[in-house]
Amino acid sequence: MYLPRPFRLSRPPRLPRPRSLAGQLFAMQVVLVAAVVAGCAVFAYVTDRDQAEDAARDQVTAAAVAVANSPAVREAAVGPNPSAVLQPYAERVMDGGGITFVTIMAPDGERWTHRDPARIGDTFLGHTESALRGETFTETYTGTLGRSVRVVTPVQDADGQVIGLVSAGITVDEISARLAGQVAALLAMAAGALVLGGVGTYVINARLRRHTHGMNAAELSRMHDYHEASLHAVREGLLLLDAQGRIALINDAGRELLGLTGDQLGRPADRLGLPRPLTEALLSTEPRVDEVHVTDERIVVLNTSPVTGGERHGTVVTLRDHTELQSLAGELDSVRGFAEALRSQAHEAANRLHAVVSLIELGRAEEAVEFATAELELAQALTDQVVGAVGEPVLAALLLGKAAEANERGVELLLTPESRMDDGVLPPDLAPRDLVTILGNLIDNAVDACGDGAAPGRVGVTVRALDGELLLSVADTGAGIAPEAVEDAFRRGWSTKTGKQGVGRGLGLALVRQAVRRNRGTIEISRAPAGGALCVVRLPLRAGVAV
Repeated sequence: MYLPRPFRLSRPPRLPRPRSLAGQLFAMQVVLVAAVVAGCAVFAYVTDRDQAEDAARDQVTAAAVAVANSPAVREAAVGPNPSAVLQPYAERVMDGGGITFVTIMAPDGERWTHRDPARIGDTFLGHTESALRGETFTETYTGTLGRSVRVVTPVQDADGQVIGLVSAGITVDEISARLAGQVAALLAMAAGALVLGGVGTYVINARLRRHTHGMNAAELSRMHDYHEASLHAVREGLLLLDAQGRIALINDAGRELLGLTGDQLGRPADRLGLPRPLTEALLSTEPRVDEVHVTDERIVVLNTSPVTGGERHGTVVTLRDHTELQSLAGELDSVRGFAEALRSQAHEAANRLHAVVSLIELGRAEEAVEFATAELELAQALTDQVVGAVGEPVLAALLLGKAAEANERGVELLLTPESRMDDGVLPPDLAPRDLVTILGNLIDNAVDACGDGAAPGRVGVTVRALDGELLLSVADTGAGIAPEAVEDAFRRGWSTKTGKQGVGRGLGLALVRQAVRRNRGTIEISRAPAGGALCVVRLPLRAGVAV
């Protein structure tokens, strides 16, 4: 019976991974070093060969001229048997001068001397015309000993007559043998240079491989593209500081959160114009986790992590925007305050209702009506005053809620008679949320200041729109703020409750100044006529508003 073979999916062949950038550079550098060394070797060989031929030419020229000028040669040339005298002389010159041959001949070319004595008497193979005219010349010629570099010079008597010729030469084979030794030394030097270049290239590329983590050029390019895209896409602020506290990298969100413009790379962090606590956090060598910092326009949460690798290389800083969250938290606190005030008012209303019911049960109806009317008039008076003076519903609701909250804490909150603000005067870019932040925090601080004293405190609030600006003024009867502490009062963490940067305190005035600056306004703190603090905020209104 036929049994089919089980079907198996074949795995696709694994593609070879491209060579790393360090490996590619290593191969390129090795090829480049080899090419340079080879080129230098060829150039040196050609140069040495030309120099060897020139040196051989100079050597045979000097030897030939010296022989031709020798008195013994001149005397033998006119003697009866020149070969007997000149052959031993020529052999001594050849043995001691490193010259292949020295041939002394008659003007007609008959050899008087030769390296091979059997060729004495034969005719010289070569050109002698220039020498017969009294000139010394050189040539490369193939004679009885092979191809050679030779010189021919005349032997002249005292009258200048040519009485003989001298030819000295070195064969090309001997010149090549001399050059071979130089080439061997040259090749040894080239090999040594190639080895040293290869080792140096390997060391450099090993370091490069460690720094690039073995990635190739395509991977590095792709990582750079991802890096740039991530920096622009991430919503959190990212800031990298080097070991000297200078900006090495900052993304778009980081510039926006810190209020920076232009190119900030290489700029020290302590020269960015940031608040001092934020600057200290950026330059800290210790990690910072979820620290809240206030800038001129934003509230940011900061985290830092030092970059170390045996030594400190810098710091990675991330920033998150909590401006909107903090504003919502402030509004939530206001709503909670309103709810607490309503709870307190409901509790007081229940007590008064019980009193009215009890008076009716006792048969004292007239006194019950009088009590209820008096309480109603008292509660309605403040409401009528606020609603009549402040037409903006958000501010009116805020003032009523803060008045109830202050009353529960034993502090009287009053709206000054000069307060006046109609509905619809606020410009579109002045958010009611900012007004709640500004006025709510100022009233809270004033109530807190009045609550510290033994006597009942009083807080006066002025809300007035006049001459194209909105005036918000809050005065209290508390201890006030010393003139030298005014600037510190706007710093996050400052509080009169603790005398130092207390946890959970000192954020109100920082938020107030931030909201004021965001709306192009001003804030001033001075001493109130009653002895406490006076905070005055001026915000510009849109042009053409009738107030």
